[in-house]
Amino acid sequence: MELVINGNCEQLPDGINAVQLIEHLGLVNERLAMEVNEEIVPHSRFASHHFTAGDRIEIVRAIGGGQA
Repeated sequence: MELVINGNCEQLPDGINAVQLIEHLGLVNERLAMEVNEEIVPHSRFASHHFTAGDRIEIVRAIGGGQA
């Protein structure tokens, strides 16, 4: 199925869930937030959130920093 991830179209297996997508993208152990069709998906629902063809997904990674 085709998903739009951060503005780029990608072909992924039918029935993929958010955890599998993160693994596919190499973002395991990253601090991130995910939005699907303009709705936030909580981390607690990543394993149970399955995508549908055409979903628009935005993933942002938290970048630590601060002043010394």
